[in-house]
Amino acid sequence: MSKPSRTASARLRADYMRIKRDPVPYVTAEPLPSNILEWHYVVEGPEESPYAGGFYHGKLVFPMEYPFRPPSIYMISPSGRFKTNTRLCLSISDFHPDTWNPAWSVATILTGLLSFMLEESPTFGSIETSDSEKRLLAQQSLSFNLKNKIFTELFPETTEKIENKLAQRERELAERARAAESGRPCDQDPASNDSSKQNVDSSQMSALTNLLIVVGFAFFAWTVSYIVSTLNEEE
Repeated sequence: MSKPSRTASARLRADYMRIKRDPVPYVTAEPLPSNILEWHYVVEGPEESPYAGGFYHGKLVFPMEYPFRPPSIYMISPSGRFKTNTRLCLSISDFHPDTWNPAWSVATILTGLLSFMLEESPTFGSIETSDSEKRLLAQQSLSFNLKNKIFTELFPETTEKIENKLAQRERELAERARAAESGRPCDQDPASNDSSKQNVDSSQMSALTNLLIVVGFAFFAWTVSYIVSTLNEEE
């Protein structure tokens, strides 16, 4: 494990306090308790983007000379935008030390990463996928992240949020399965089914009543005809 310089340690602690005081939208970040040079982050997919509903775990690996040299940037969760576990070539990463500005902080790095994620510009470590593939990976990212011990230890609140989302998804699937088995749409109220049954029963009762009336009338007509015939014979 690389040991950070005093300058790097002091700067990263200051960056941490700053990011806690003024969080980056859609991004959460935490350093490893055992190594302040390795930070892990989670990007929550912004609304109205192909990443909506997804959670993307990655890491920043800072050099001992930070802030005078930039970090390596990795994405761990499949996103459809970046290769996993691969150093990403960004203007804020160690691929471009010549364009690095020591005044940039961890918040600057994460803001730049999110901005580039929402673009389509190609670079080393990026991939091309359709929006439908990105949306599928967004759904799969929930269960994927829960398998990562570092993720669940560093981000307990996000872990709980994901577990709640998965539980809600399971409830919805179970409801749809029950609806399919009962032969009614999943959004149909069972009470409406009872009402339909009552309507069917009423229709059947009405038909039976009409049949009895017809039979009664026919019997009455036959009786009258029989009586008239008998009287004619007696005369």
